[in-house]
Amino acid sequence: MSTESLNVGSLTFDVSIGGPTDGAPVLMLHGFPQTEVCFDATRQRLHEAGLHTIAPRQRGYSPRARPIGVEPYALKLLAEDAAGVLDALDVRYAHVVGHGIGALVAWQFAAQYPLRAMSLTAVSFGHPSALAEAMADDEDQKVRSRYLETFMQAGPPEKHLLANNARTLLATAPGGGIEALASVPALTAALNWYRANLRPGGAGLECPPIEVPTTLVWGNRDAIAGRRQAVASARYVRADFRLSEVPDVDHWVPLRAPAALASEIAMRTMRN
Repeated sequence: MSTESLNVGSLTFDVSIGGPTDGAPVLMLHGFPQTEVCFDATRQRLHEAGLHTIAPRQRGYSPRARPIGVEPYALKLLAEDAAGVLDALDVRYAHVVGHGIGALVAWQFAAQYPLRAMSLTAVSFGHPSALAEAMADDEDQKVRSRYLETFMQAGPPEKHLLANNARTLLATAPGGGIEALASVPALTAALNWYRANLRPGGAGLECPPIEVPTTLVWGNRDAIAGRRQAVASARYVRADFRLSEVPDVDHWVPLRAPAALASEIAMRTMRN
């Protein structure tokens, strides 16, 4: 795998690229607090299957793609970044994969660019509208989403997460490039994804139904994304939809079950 610096408008993204250059392209969008490193074990398996992976370090995570403020981190703009990365590589179409809040970007990409997404494999988070509904009226999801109350604050979360050599931040997830957020500017930018899009009650998650063949991979021990939003996502896909439940796996599917995730992605690429 190699890393390239790609210019998308006024921003510059660090993008990890690997696998056979003639393989079907797979765009992989990480979530919080991880970077594209979280997909390494999954990507290795995809490369062995003949697929070509493109994994950008997204807006706020790439040091030269870190605008100031909350508004620049809206899902619509994050999806435009993903399209811009493909443009910079002269890739017209791709199979799209996203994990966690990166899955919300992937869903948005499929809504904004339906002719560019050959398939979608969302991991953990379902369709943004399904998640918004669950956050608004499902008591189980409301409990799971309480962490957002802290993320919405300006300043204090960064101070808390970065105290004692970022001990709390590093404990939030099992590796996967978290150290990239171990500075106030980087962490603020990453938290701004939530401040812009995951406001209380699901405000900010407006997204139309998509017309892209989709697999939602969901770990049945996920403490963040509940079953209601996963099952309800089928109502927002106007194409083939599959819910793949991974037993005994929590939110961090790319690290906990990379073989299962790679298998689902590969199957989706072969079917579409």
